[in-house]
Amino acid sequence: MTIKYKAVRCLTSLLCAGLLASCSKDVYLFTSFHEPANEGLRLLYSYDGYKWQDLGKTFLTPQAGPSKLMRDPSITQGPDGTYHLVWTCGWKGDKGFGYASSKDLIHWSSQRFVDVMSHEPTTVNVWAPEIFYDKPTQQYLIVWASTIPFRFPKGQEDEDNNHRLYYTTTKNFQTFTPAKLYLDPGFSAIDSEVLQRGPGDYVLVVKDNTRPERDIKVAFGPTALGPFPNVSKPFTANFTEGPSVAKLPHGEWLIYYDAYREKKYGAMKTSDFKTFTDASAQVSVPVGHKHGTIFMAPRKTLKKLQQASPAAPAVGATSSSVKP
Repeated sequence: MTIKYKAVRCLTSLLCAGLLASCSKDVYLFTSFHEPANEGLRLLYSYDGYKWQDLGKTFLTPQAGPSKLMRDPSITQGPDGTYHLVWTCGWKGDKGFGYASSKDLIHWSSQRFVDVMSHEPTTVNVWAPEIFYDKPTQQYLIVWASTIPFRFPKGQEDEDNNHRLYYTTTKNFQTFTPAKLYLDPGFSAIDSEVLQRGPGDYVLVVKDNTRPERDIKVAFGPTALGPFPNVSKPFTANFTEGPSVAKLPHGEWLIYYDAYREKKYGAMKTSDFKTFTDASAQVSVPVGHKHGTIFMAPRKTLKKLQQASPAAPAVGATSSSVKP
């Protein structure tokens, strides 16, 4: 194959990809926040899943929880079109997460602090709640990381940094099932995201937070609740976290991650979650973006977001505990 032919084929592929992106009725949105996490929900957008732009404003000012922060915002859309948002409220001391809902990502419900770990009074934190709508069970799954000192064997971590994943489920966001252990892989685990590839085929992307690992791995399970028995070897380098997965056309996926030591975002492309290609050179993420989730929305929704005014201070927040 000649160099000229290779160049023509590459150019043709790029043009086709651009044409498909421009014709799509939907766009990619990426939830985001900026440090020190007191401003609120930000959103990035992309037409192709590779190149991202910041909408340049906040859409929800955090009011839930003792610290009134918003970190790790995670969104999913329910079958009725409502967007459901959960987020980390504080670094330590919080035993729950923030919650709010919206029909258009601009006008939001009152914020609530959902207390999920008060039954474990020594719980250090509730970090990075990730929300997922599971169609087979018609319920929402929320998974987060918490540390309960002296509960599990540990490596080099201090007892207040030995995380495991926990979960609750809900169908109406009024009652939540009691929190249960979601994953104990034998190491400190944080920053998870679950996704469904097909019937009885789920993937869990998770950060191994142990020293010297601090990298991202995957596991496979038959349901959204697992089990996820065999966690893979890492597919990212050390000092990476906050995986966010985008589904691309033709059965491919992009897994974004925060290379926090290098202060930049990277991405891995995969079609089977077993072999990975570094796509970092192909992506562009605005400086300052932090851990969020990627979802699809209509172009008309993006247009309204572009025209919307920045978020006003929230009306207030309420508190609720999990109920059986």
